Amino acid sequence: MFQEGLIPLMEQGVITNRNKKFLPGKVVTSLVMGGRRLYDFIDDNPEVLFVDGSVTNNPSIIASNPKVAAINSAIEVDITGQVCSDSIGTRHISGVGGQVDFERGAALSQGGVPIICLPSTTKAKGNPNAIGDSRIVSTLKLGAGVVTSRYHSHYIVTEYGYAYLFGKNLLQRARAMIDIAHPDHREELHKVAFERFKTLV
Repeated sequence: MFQEGLIPLMEQGVITNRNKKFLPGKVVTSLVMGGRRLYDFIDDNPEVLFVDGSVTNNPSIIASNPKVAAINSAIEVDITGQVCSDSIGTRHISGVGGQVDFERGAALSQGGVPIICLPSTTKAKGNPNAIGDSRIVSTLKLGAGVVTSRYHSHYIVTEYGYAYLFGKNLLQRARAMIDIAHPDHREELHKVAFERFKTLV
């Protein structure tokens, strides 16, 4: 999706698209959303190319570009790296978008970085100073959809740092994920992980 925040970056020469292998010099998008400034900017702009989502979200095309940084969000991630991004339990609140396509494409891109970002906790209801529930969880909620599998997860990021999961076993993943959970929730996650793996995490 092309959005208004890209305009100043293009105008200042921060985004040039000159290092792309696929359609260099072009912003490639399948949809836009914004206000009048955005639509005026893209109108008849030769730097902006609209193509079908089957092209923009094709992992092999994404991977053909070097140093792709794919940044996606999540609702919750379990301690093994399973990513839920579309539902809270069985209640769907979003689509999967291109998360899997861009995670895979960035992983295959030369120098690429696939990243999943989320806050460590939910917002606490009724008390802005309270700590909400952990979004780094021992297991995903019943009925939650796994959008990105644990085997495709690379970098998981919260405000407490990042966990690099690719190629790690389940115990190593649990340790890395608990380290980026909110400190108030780590003890419980350690306890559950011990019960699951029968060793200290």
